[in-house]
Amino acid sequence: MNWLAHLLLSERNIESRLGNILADLVKGVARQDLNDGIRHGIECHQIIDIFTDSHDIVRRSKQRLNRQYRRFSGILVDVFYDHFLAKNWSCFSPQPLEVFTTEIYQSFQAYRGELPPAVRDIIRRMAREDWLGAYQQIMGVENTLRRISQKLSARRQRDFSLNHGINELKAHYHNLEADFLEFFPELSLHVHNWYSTTRKSKVKSQKSKVKNQKSLVNNIKSG
Repeated sequence: MNWLAHLLLSERNIESRLGNILADLVKGVARQDLNDGIRHGIECHQIIDIFTDSHDIVRRSKQRLNRQYRRFSGILVDVFYDHFLAKNWSCFSPQPLEVFTTEIYQSFQAYRGELPPAVRDIIRRMAREDWLGAYQQIMGVENTLRRISQKLSARRQRDFSLNHGINELKAHYHNLEADFLEFFPELSLHVHNWYSTTRKSKVKSQKSKVKNQKSLVNNIKSG
């Protein structure tokens, strides 16, 4: 899944949403400088990616693509699925897509916590060019693939043209959409269950911490 799905599946707070984006932008030891809320969002992003990459329906979607794209089939399917999410948005969210994306852009740009300057630049560009809302159109999908191609080219010092993969979306449109509509409810449930488990674990940890503190206080009093 790409950014639109990650943001929809985030908890409804700014740092969880930022973390789901920063997982792709901040790597390695640099993440240690991010606060706990953002790092929790990064963990959510990873949970989504692991479930998605290992799912049989997603594998089926990848296998539909031409062999020349097989190496990058995961990237293409992630972006294609965000297109189908945008297209079928009302099935998965009571909030209109335009309202959701505006809320994301405004909250990201208003965030006063520490973020790397490069991330601030990307956030401004994302809002200015409406990257999230653009998934509704085929041209928006193609532009997303072009941006990813530029990023890969800069990183690996050779040309990539994943934007031509838009032809795979057109060729297998209905089958890929059917795959997405079958898969996304399962992903949503998986993330919901992960949140529930995480919250229970945090409550248990907090109770244990309080119990230990009370024990220390009692020991001091009795001493």
